[in-house]
Amino acid sequence: MIGDGARARIAAHRSSSSLRRRRWCAKENDVSMPSPVPLSILDLAYIAPGETPREAFANCVTFAQRAESLGYRRVWYAEHHNMAIIGSSATSVLIAHVAAHTRTIRLGAGGIMLPNHSPLAIAEQFGTLESLHPGRIDLGLGRAPGTDGTTSRALRVHPAASDSFPRDVLELQAFLGDESIVAGVEATPGKGTHVPLYILGSSLFGARLAAQLGLPYAFASHFAPASLEDAVALYRREFRPSQQLSAPYVIAGINVVAADTTALAESYLRKMQVSHVKLLLGRGAAWTDEQALAVLDSPSGHAIKSMSTYSAVGTRTDVHATIDRFARHANADELMVVHSAPTIAARLRSLELLADRSVKAA
Repeated sequence: MIGDGARARIAAHRSSSSLRRRRWCAKENDVSMPSPVPLSILDLAYIAPGETPREAFANCVTFAQRAESLGYRRVWYAEHHNMAIIGSSATSVLIAHVAAHTRTIRLGAGGIMLPNHSPLAIAEQFGTLESLHPGRIDLGLGRAPGTDGTTSRALRVHPAASDSFPRDVLELQAFLGDESIVAGVEATPGKGTHVPLYILGSSLFGARLAAQLGLPYAFASHFAPASLEDAVALYRREFRPSQQLSAPYVIAGINVVAADTTALAESYLRKMQVSHVKLLLGRGAAWTDEQALAVLDSPSGHAIKSMSTYSAVGTRTDVHATIDRFARHANADELMVVHSAPTIAARLRSLELLADRSVKAA
């Protein structure tokens, strides 16, 4: 997730982005496509300029309701902190709100940044959600802070908290299972709910951990594309069956900007990249769009562009073809889509255009 390491990751992406883009584009003429994989959504509760968090949350409800009616499998919300355009910081609270306004679609965290919390607290929160909305709750887990170092300190996160991530996952899993591994402590609610866990990642670390624990693996290729192929291959090769999962299951992230014309979709993509420049490189400065565009066309901006390597942009036909190519490229069982248009109306249109392709229901 975006945080102190963002600039280091951007620098790493810069060296390999050109080769990766050539590989990806070289497969555009491949006509051997898989059957449509299930589609799901990552919603960051985007707070548009001039919009309030309340309005952003209302948009989340509208978006999830429309996704439910269109047959998307699930909607996840990501934990970020101290980011003015992202409203999903209190992730479990937002899930509860959206769940109360939908009926069947699965909802979850994509993810909870576990080093920011105690496993017991998360077990109680998601045990509560599962008790209120049985059979509809997912829990994706990441080991990044989802923010910068200063904000992590404000969250009272120990600098070495991420080192205990594997142990914390096991502790959390046990709290949600039938027998706690912490003597004398049980999660109420939580115990016996068996909320399904997913390991999130953008590196080989998460892939290896998910394989060792026999958990589904979700790769953040929508913003960190560099290790997608290696991570998925490692995960599938080293996977060990578990009580939750008998065979490997991969979810891969991709940006989608679908619109009625190619030009409109490309303009939305440009706006998304400008927003990333302001968020990652602006350091809180009130940059104009013109200033951000100038940075976007600089070497630093090229690295920002590489973050959206895996993006389906264009008309309905364009995005369908790209989605199918990407599913095969990623060897994915499910795709987690980030609809990256700048307004709720444009995101809903993108949602509808992508769904018009025999989406598999849960």
